[in-house]
Amino acid sequence: MIGISKLYCAAVEASDPLRYGRHSRDLPSHLLQFSQDKKPVVVWNVTRRCNLRCVHCYSHSDDRLYEGELNLDEGKALIDDLAEFGSPVVLFSGGEPLIRKDILELIRHAADRGRRAVVSTNGTLITRPVAEKLKEIGLSYVGISLDGLEKVHDAFRGFPGTFQRVMAAIGHCQAVGLKVGLRFTINRRNFQDIPGIFDLVEERRIPRICFYHLVYAGRGTDLVEEDLDHGQTREVVDLIIDRTRRLHDRGLPVEVLTVDNHADGPYLYLRLLREDPAHAADVLKLLQMNEGNNSGRGIGCVSWDGAVHADQFWRHHSFGNVRKKPFSQIWTDPADEFLLKLKEKKKHVTGRCATCRWLDICAGNFRVRAEAVHGDVWAPDPACYLTDEEIA
Repeated sequence: MIGISKLYCAAVEASDPLRYGRHSRDLPSHLLQFSQDKKPVVVWNVTRRCNLRCVHCYSHSDDRLYEGELNLDEGKALIDDLAEFGSPVVLFSGGEPLIRKDILELIRHAADRGRRAVVSTNGTLITRPVAEKLKEIGLSYVGISLDGLEKVHDAFRGFPGTFQRVMAAIGHCQAVGLKVGLRFTINRRNFQDIPGIFDLVEERRIPRICFYHLVYAGRGTDLVEEDLDHGQTREVVDLIIDRTRRLHDRGLPVEVLTVDNHADGPYLYLRLLREDPAHAADVLKLLQMNEGNNSGRGIGCVSWDGAVHADQFWRHHSFGNVRKKPFSQIWTDPADEFLLKLKEKKKHVTGRCATCRWLDICAGNFRVRAEAVHGDVWAPDPACYLTDEEIA
């Protein structure tokens, strides 16, 4: 992820992570992406079931029971292993994680083990009592998916009224003092709503928003033709940068991030290089610490059935199952050639990625997107919008 507010608005300086030695165990949450050890943030899809049917769902979820989900004891054992391994964050996702009956007990266990517990949700199940309970058990953050203003969002979700339920959920979280933010997946159906989303963030005083570039996985594979072209992507990234600056200039330090396209890092740096060269130099150091795409290294995923993946989009490839071997052992297995290659993917990418001068701060971007389009894991990411001149 690229912290637009951290980098462009100087909310973080290169000296900040250095003060903590860049160790995951010591860094505050807003600096974790600059760790040196890259202990993995683990996305655990606690269930595949979901009460909605989003058009871009990476897990092909529906509102029905799925067999084989990790039970409560298995889930607690996973959390214990992650705590001992040093994974700083457990992100409870789905499907819809709040549909799982024992989710509160699992979240509490993660918090009790000293992990930063985060929930990624569609928001429709967050009532005031649920928000109070999430706050009470030590949840650190709620990320609610919102993919447009009312008409667009409800069409994305497949059910009318979901936008208003999200607005209510945000209010419930704010009322009990639980940090809440938005997750917006960019595509041709909704990018025109981004200015309105920024207005909403300002109006509702929402402290964080992540803009996700589309990844071609799950039902998202059907949206390849609805991804932005490179020119549109550049315009959207500039818009996000401009609106972030506007918020900060007005005394509203909202945390704004872009996710799943690490070309955003060099693009932001090149813009700063024109506007403020001295600040650009500091940003370049932070981008080098960030290291770009971390699938298979600084981020991992455990599926509902215990399968371990490089990230939540890699369901067609598993490195093992936590029912047979702990995550920590799977993640550090020296015999898994593909996992080892992902951890040092800069050595294996081909084409324009291999010769790009930004390889050290992008790491070749998203391999799963390259595979979806080219049939080759190591081919260039088709979503990279940097020109040949910019990467030469």
